[in-house]
Amino acid sequence: MQETFTDATNRFHATLNIVMQPLTSKFLARKMLLENNSRITVMEGAKNNLPDTDAQKSAECIRELASGLTEKDLLLVLISGGGSALLPAPAPPMTLQEKQDVTRKLAAAGATIQELNTVRRALSLLKGGGLAQCANPAQVVALILSDVIGDPLDLIASGPTVRSDSKPEEVWDILDRYKLSGSLPSSVKEVLRPHYGSQVKEQPEVVKDHVLNVVIGSNTIALECASRKAVELGLRPIILSPGVCGDVRSVSRLYGVLSRFACSPEKEPPPELAAEILQLGPEVGVESWDLCRTMNVLVEEKKEGWGATCLLAGGEPTVHLTGNGRGGRNQELALRVGLELSSDEVKCGAVFLSGGTDGQDGPTEAAGAVVDRELMEEATSQGLDIDGFLTNNDSFTFFSQLSEGRRLLMPGLTGTNVMDVHVMLLPPSAPRDFQ
Repeated sequence: MQETFTDATNRFHATLNIVMQPLTSKFLARKMLLENNSRITVMEGAKNNLPDTDAQKSAECIRELASGLTEKDLLLVLISGGGSALLPAPAPPMTLQEKQDVTRKLAAAGATIQELNTVRRALSLLKGGGLAQCANPAQVVALILSDVIGDPLDLIASGPTVRSDSKPEEVWDILDRYKLSGSLPSSVKEVLRPHYGSQVKEQPEVVKDHVLNVVIGSNTIALECASRKAVELGLRPIILSPGVCGDVRSVSRLYGVLSRFACSPEKEPPPELAAEILQLGPEVGVESWDLCRTMNVLVEEKKEGWGATCLLAGGEPTVHLTGNGRGGRNQELALRVGLELSSDEVKCGAVFLSGGTDGQDGPTEAAGAVVDRELMEEATSQGLDIDGFLTNNDSFTFFSQLSEGRRLLMPGLTGTNVMDVHVMLLPPSAPRDFQ
C-alpha cells in the first residue's frame, strides 16, 4: 500500500526533544527557541565550552533515549560549534575529569580543532558516529553548522552522527606531537589500546544507510554573504580563503604583508613582498593559488584605480598560551595585526577586523576587535604596553582599557558558529599610468 502524506507526516517525528546548550546561552533558548508551552527540554552544561558533569548527565540521557528508538522513528540532530563539549560520554574506565584534562592540555599546547576532535572521538562513546549507532535502526537526519575548516563531517562536533575511521595510532601521534603521551592516566591508555578501541568503535556498515548529514551553514557561506554585502556598500570584495589557520603570529604577519603589498607606492609591489606572502601560505593554511589570485586582483586595483577593497577570509587560527590573562584568538590576532599596521615599513590606511561568528571570543564578552595603523600611538599615549599584554595573552584587558573599549566588537551571542571572519578594508588607489 502506498504511504499517504498524512502517514508520512505522522511517522516523521523526532523522539528526542532535547536541546543541549552552553550555560552561557540560557537567554538564547528563551528568546530564540522556546515558547512557554514548548515540549522541548533544555539541558545546560559545558560552561566556557568545557565538558562538565551537567553535560555528562545530559549526554547519558540522550544516549538512553537514542538507544530506545525503532525503525519507525526519525532522530533529528542539530549540530553546531560546542557540540563536542556538550556531549561528553567518556569511555570507561576513564572519568570525565581525566578526559577533560587531556583535551585542556592539548588546547593549551596549541592543538588545532581537528586534532582536538580526533582525540575526543577516540575517548567517547557518542562521538565518531556513536550517537547514530545508538539510534540504529531509526533514521537519523543531522543538520550541521560547520565550525571546522573544510567542513569535514567527521570532525564537526567530533561527528556524533558520522562513522569514524580514526585509529588509535593516529591519536597517539597527536599526543606525542604535543608531548602528552607520558603523562596520560592509565585509564586513558586503556581506552586507546587498539583492541579496546575496536570494541567500542565497531559500527556496522548498515548504520550509514540510516543517516543523512547535511551542512546548512559554513564559513564559506558566511564569506559569500559578506562579499555580497561589501558590494552593496560600494566596496570591491576579495575572498582570500575560508581555511586560515596556524599560529596567530604567522597569520598576523600575512595580513601585515598583504596590506603593504596593496598599499605599496610603487607601480609594481616589491617582489620580496610577494615572495614572503607565498612563503607564509603553508604556515597559515592558504593555498599558493589563492594567494596569487589575491595579489593579482590587488595589482589590477592599483592599475585601474578601483575603489576601496574589502579583503575577506575566515578560519580558526590558534594561540600558544604563555600567560593567564583574558582574551581570545580574534582579539589577539587583531592586536598583532594592529602592530603590523603601525610599523614604520609602510603607513597603510588599512582597517582590520577579526571576529568570532558566535559572538564570543574565548571566555570574554567580546567577539573580537577592530584595529588600524593608529593602534600603537593610541596605546602608547595611554600608557599601555602592548608587548606585556601579548605575553600574558591578555588582549581583552588591553582592548577594554584602550579608549574605553571602543575598539572591541560586542555584538552579543549570535546563536550560531561558523568559525571566525577576518575583514581588512584597503584604501582606494589613484589610477596609475603604466604606459
